[in-house]
Amino acid sequence: MEQQSTPTQTGDLPATPLTLDGSYLLHQMFRVRWPAWKSLGHTQQRHILERAATLFGELAADKQAATGLFSMLGHKGDLMVVHFRKTLDDLNGAELAIANSELNEYLEPTTSYLSVVELGLYEGSVKLYSDLTAKGLKPGTADWNRELEAELSKQREAAAPRLWPEIPLRRYLCFYPMNKYRGEAKNWYSEPIRERQRMMRDHGMIGRHYAGRVTQIISGSIGFDDWEWGVDLFADDPLVFKKLVYEMRFDEASAVYGLFGSFFVGLRFPVNQFEVFLAGKTPSFS
Repeated sequence: MEQQSTPTQTGDLPATPLTLDGSYLLHQMFRVRWPAWKSLGHTQQRHILERAATLFGELAADKQAATGLFSMLGHKGDLMVVHFRKTLDDLNGAELAIANSELNEYLEPTTSYLSVVELGLYEGSVKLYSDLTAKGLKPGTADWNRELEAELSKQREAAAPRLWPEIPLRRYLCFYPMNKYRGEAKNWYSEPIRERQRMMRDHGMIGRHYAGRVTQIISGSIGFDDWEWGVDLFADDPLVFKKLVYEMRFDEASAVYGLFGSFFVGLRFPVNQFEVFLAGKTPSFS
């Protein structure tokens, strides 16, 4: 079999950083068809609610392959359903379960987003590439690939809790997609990997200032959806979203190379509050 080549930049290490990939994510945003729902009789509403409670209860049963419900703010939708699954097949199963439910007759999709939990390894990639190059190994060769896979296997085991996370039990969620700029004057992907490593290290230091106040899950979506990454921020205080994102705007990786999509904000609620949500009231978090 012909050996697959590894992209490199002139006079530098391989251009593509290594990544670890875990749970697949699907964000589904819906608008409730309120007039149609309110036109139903109490008995029919009760029947649909009972079926919906059973459905979402089953979808949320496995904490590491769970489904979370969020009441959205703003015109972009009313309900955000977030699925974490171990395979695309399981993710498709969750999506189809909702699509074939009686409740779906009263939900109108507004948008969705598909991605996979991604841990970027800029620091580790530069070190490993440098070490392998010092040994005289060449990118793309069998020996090079064997060394990479051995290291990635160790990293996957150590990072398993972050690769297969539970949906954080926090009241508020802010989700947004983003790209790295690829313009004529500035192009993230044409920068040497050592420069990108430096910028991502500085970028990560800002996030560390918010440790304990926000849980961040980064997911990769290149080849899966219209943007390159998805960002989920979970917090008990929604103001942390504004402060964190604003501070990161001044960071070089974002100020020069970051492009941001639409932001979606929701309030987490358990299945037993679904009736409250469909009654047009703010569901509680308990």
